[in-house]
Amino acid sequence: MLNRALRVAAFMLLLLLPAGAFAQEGIPFFTTDFPPEEFAARRAKVYDEMGSGKIAVVQGATSPVGFTRFRQSNEFYYLCGIESPHAYLLLDAAQRTASLYLPHRNEGRERVEGKLLSAEDAELIKQLSGVEAVYGSELLAEHLSRRTFFGQTRTLLTPFSPAEGLATSRDGAVRVVADIASDPWDGSPSREGRFAGTLLARFPQFEIQDLSPVLDKLRLIKSPREIALIAKATRLSSLALMEAMRSTVPGITEYELDAVAKYVYYRNGAQGDAYYSLIASGANASFPHYSSGKRRMLDGDFLLMDYAPDVGYYMSDVTRMWPVNGKFNGWQRELYGFYLECYQAILKHIRPGVTAAVIKQEAHKDMEAALARARFSKPIYERAAREFVESYGRSAANPRGGLGHWVGMATHDVGPYGDPLRAGMVFTIEPALRVPEEKIYIRLEDVIVITDKGADILTNWLPMDIPAIEKLMSEEGMLQRYPRDNK
Repeated sequence: MLNRALRVAAFMLLLLLPAGAFAQEGIPFFTTDFPPEEFAARRAKVYDEMGSGKIAVVQGATSPVGFTRFRQSNEFYYLCGIESPHAYLLLDAAQRTASLYLPHRNEGRERVEGKLLSAEDAELIKQLSGVEAVYGSELLAEHLSRRTFFGQTRTLLTPFSPAEGLATSRDGAVRVVADIASDPWDGSPSREGRFAGTLLARFPQFEIQDLSPVLDKLRLIKSPREIALIAKATRLSSLALMEAMRSTVPGITEYELDAVAKYVYYRNGAQGDAYYSLIASGANASFPHYSSGKRRMLDGDFLLMDYAPDVGYYMSDVTRMWPVNGKFNGWQRELYGFYLECYQAILKHIRPGVTAAVIKQEAHKDMEAALARARFSKPIYERAAREFVESYGRSAANPRGGLGHWVGMATHDVGPYGDPLRAGMVFTIEPALRVPEEKIYIRLEDVIVITDKGADILTNWLPMDIPAIEKLMSEEGMLQRYPRDNK
């Protein structure tokens, strides 16, 4: 009843706003993917992890450069769901309260771009997001200074790791920071480093600590609503891959399959790419993150496609391979068939309550049996298969390793590895078989959700066996119905 009353109050506040204040029609100003209660529950867990007597400040994303839609950073969205640029969130673990700091309304900009939540929408924002207070950005410094003056707290946490934005994972963001730091003509600190330094310079009374490990730990276990968004992103990725299989014929260019996938994504509500499309034909597949997409595909090529969308701030990561001409030839059947048997052996052993190392050890035994049965037409193929199996066995010796990588708000999501699998964990597997002498690279990738009872493979309906792929490729595809403009 209280929740319903809050929503009614929020609606009444909308009615009291001046006519024309909301220029857009039918556009919500707060996410419909999560209720405020879920954001509040996340913040409560952060308070628990921080410990009483500490505060945290999280900065949101800046205004985008160029004609690009604003997208909030993952860290900020995870805690409050507010999608306004240059926002700040203050978390007080002692009081267990959250305060938002937003820029003031820019009416001229709103007349051009539409309504944006600002400090003047304080009561509405409190009702929508569940935060306890909303202020103008200029008050953050005053509120922090009060805490130092009255000695309420000596520890302030803020994320040290670079923020994740559009098509950004932690590993890629760290690389950007390193590249800039290594540039003798730049050398700028990261935005997070600059912010932490500014906090310390203005308030040396604080001990500045890293909030990133706290958020990383909490993001590891997904809620049912989070899993639903990952599942939708995975479904769209799978539908796009299937349409790409139908559309693939010799003579098309790699970027044409990128266009097919983007149509499927945006037609079904994706807000962007989870990562740039990896569409690699022939020898291009031997570069795991090849993304140029400019090669024209030839008869006899083997094609790798690895691509997924961003759906409501949640990602997926799915890979399939298929022959450009629609029929697996001799070496493709031989190597892909062996790889697929090993790959499915891994999927078979995934379950809750055990570590990745245990699953790898069990799968390795099945892979060794598959290797003993296999027959190869070339010594280099047998050598590659043996190295594939042996290297997988060696990786099982790492007690802190994973089966692949986590998936969530980032494609390569955050969170520690090595603990037993628990319900709510979401990850992919993507072992790779290489024949370097012929620049052959074979890799599949599926998304797995751990449940209380087992493992839910979200992509188990997406064709991966040879007959199913060949059957799907015999159907007419989008590119055949809508040929390119050759003028």
